Amino acid sequence: MRVESNIVRDPRRWWILGVLCLSLLVLMIDGTVLNLAIPSLITDLNATPSDVQWILDAYVLVFAGLLLTAGSLSDRFGRRRMLIVGLALFGAASAVATLATEPWQLIAARAAMGVGGSVLMPSTLSILMTTFADDERRKAMAGWSTVSMVGVIAGPTVGGFLLQHYWWGSVFLLNIPVAAVAIVAALVLMPESHGEQRPVDLVGVLLSIVALVSTVYVIIEREGNLGMIALAILAAVGFVLWERRSEHPMLPLQVFNNRDFTGTCLTLLLMVFGMGAIMLMLTQYLQFVLDYGPMKAGLALLPYALAAVVFNGLGATLGKKLSNKTLIVSGLVVCGVAFSILALGDGYLWVLVSMLVMGIGGGLAGPAAYALIMNAIPVQHAGVGSAMNDTLQQVGMAISIALLGSVLADVFTANMPEDAPEAARESVGAAFQLGLTDAANTAFTAAMSTTSWISAGFSFAAALLGAALLRTKPAPAQSPSDSEAVPTA
Repeated sequence: MRVESNIVRDPRRWWILGVLCLSLLVLMIDGTVLNLAIPSLITDLNATPSDVQWILDAYVLVFAGLLLTAGSLSDRFGRRRMLIVGLALFGAASAVATLATEPWQLIAARAAMGVGGSVLMPSTLSILMTTFADDERRKAMAGWSTVSMVGVIAGPTVGGFLLQHYWWGSVFLLNIPVAAVAIVAALVLMPESHGEQRPVDLVGVLLSIVALVSTVYVIIEREGNLGMIALAILAAVGFVLWERRSEHPMLPLQVFNNRDFTGTCLTLLLMVFGMGAIMLMLTQYLQFVLDYGPMKAGLALLPYALAAVVFNGLGATLGKKLSNKTLIVSGLVVCGVAFSILALGDGYLWVLVSMLVMGIGGGLAGPAAYALIMNAIPVQHAGVGSAMNDTLQQVGMAISIALLGSVLADVFTANMPEDAPEAARESVGAAFQLGLTDAANTAFTAAMSTTSWISAGFSFAAALLGAALLRTKPAPAQSPSDSEAVPTA
């Protein structure tokens, strides 16, 4: 059982949360802001479609591949230290990205940003866990998850403004001052915290990197590369076998014996399958079908963020009276209803209503899921636990975009006239450029409806899985030394 009665509450803890949220915000914005710059990259850098794909994917590949390792190292070497190192790497790589004159230079800079992001991300949630006691942790997590949602929406809005007034490299400039401010604030405000002081599991580190990188590569490429599939499977099996026998495992596999941790992981993964492609659909629908500009499209998505902010706070309040299971399951059902609304309608009013409902569902389910998955882990493993949460979301997001993106494209092609040019049948952008506006509108609306029904199915399935696996009153994580891992003021 956690021993938290002797914790001296840090009077700066809410300022610390602000620093964590600022660090998280720059990652969330960067994850979506670059998509709007693709036309500029093609013209200014002479980037080919393959170059553009790798400019986007290099970051995801490195970020997802190193998360688990970075989370484990943060427990060993210090979570504040890793946060600062991650911010410094991310800011420096962003500065290099603005100077790129060739596609390969930007690809390398994006990969370096992925390294910084992977080092930074697990520390945000693990520091939150060690800074706040149980009675305040849910409220802090609500703020953290709110910033995560707002960042996804803010990316297109900020990107649209910058691209409308400046050159493509400006989308990276914002990262530099934010990273600098966050580093200074971390040095001034944050105490250092460590997990269990164990030797670094070099074999586990290597196997986890190979398994995750090869898995994400297979997802991104969407091709039956048997060699990479075999490598991913062998590395994953090797990792599990090694961790089971290792005296000092990187990922203590006994955390999966906790039903709440495993159940929440599986539920969260299924939820991300359904929700991961929502921005892919809506940004294209708003800009192509409804003819919104980049800034207007970004602003049109803000109601989702506002609903999420309000109901994240409500979810944190309800969490004092209702179980995490109740909030997660009910939130997922509401998300399924939101996707059903999106599937049934046509026009911005339907998008608006679905986003408001989705914000309600995400606000109810998000903080409860984060609280359950982190509370099931002893605090000395908070870094690797946070990284596990982040890895699930990144891999789930990659699968969602690959799977639902393919469905979106296939249904669009199937609904385009057979006598339309091949380029128009394969790309909604090409269809509009060739003047096939009415046909493209009808085809893309049908494609988004089909994809939304699939997303609704994933959300309802995640709710059923959560109802079956999660316990109403979860058992606390067992850790005799938790109180030692929590920093004092």
